[in-house]
Amino acid sequence: MRFCYLWVLISVAFLTPSVNMAQEKGKADQEASFPAEVSGWKWDGKENHYNRKTIFDYINGAGELYIAYNFNGVKVRRYEKGSQPPITAEVYDMGTSEDAFGVFSFERQDEEAGIGQGSEFGGGLLRFWKGKFFVSAFAEGQGKEAEAATLDLGKAIANSIKSTGPIPKLLGVLPNGKTGLLEKSTRYFHSHILLNQRFFIANQNILNLNPKTEAVLGQYAQGQQKTHLLIIRYSEESEAAAALQKFKRAYMPEVGPQTTIQTEDKKWTAAGQRKSFILIVFGAGSKEKSEKWIRAAEERIGSL
Repeated sequence: MRFCYLWVLISVAFLTPSVNMAQEKGKADQEASFPAEVSGWKWDGKENHYNRKTIFDYINGAGELYIAYNFNGVKVRRYEKGSQPPITAEVYDMGTSEDAFGVFSFERQDEEAGIGQGSEFGGGLLRFWKGKFFVSAFAEGQGKEAEAATLDLGKAIANSIKSTGPIPKLLGVLPNGKTGLLEKSTRYFHSHILLNQRFFIANQNILNLNPKTEAVLGQYAQGQQKTHLLIIRYSEESEAAAALQKFKRAYMPEVGPQTTIQTEDKKWTAAGQRKSFILIVFGAGSKEKSEKWIRAAEERIGSL
């Protein structure tokens, strides 16, 4: 009995640190860190932290964007180099890679910078996402040296993030290929407020969007024709059905039992449901085309 007891103690002594080390490694893989210096720009020694309650103290008026993506917090550092413009770096913990991508996607417009899992750089502003983090870095002034340093700073932060993460699976429902999908216009979000900022539907939340719903909005260009496809996934089929009826009553009350309607601009809107998904087409050139978009998206739902 004594031998067994000692063996257990020895086993615990050796095994427990291994478990702890594995846990610590896993935790470290989920972290992002700043360099102390990059390209001659040195950290000023201060690091500010903001959470869901204090984010408005840092970016008053823009905090709603991050709150809508359920972010956990942001760390901010400032770098200085003599007479050169200071550079500020922000690392946002968005909780999941899907929401990190979502924040990145919402304002995407510049050229890819080859940093992280997706990035853009323009006007001295670098934005990228990797794993559960969204990162922004910018110089408070112009100059090629400062721009190069901003990119180097972003690369250093990206390299410190060891884990990557998946993009939202819902993006796979958007038809692509030769459809004319404008990838930089693709948005992933949860909030009707964010939807309205990119494509206005109604002042009220007529689609019952909430933190548990997922939505993607894609814009398609075929010649002069611009069409939007909105796809929303709800937790339950009953939620999707209720949201679709609410949308039809508010947005297309004349449609009755039908699924398509011609709007005042002579374009077509179509709305349908498949399982727990709602699919809505705005701005189609004809009734046939609006229904074609719906069918194309429905076919891709089965792959999720």
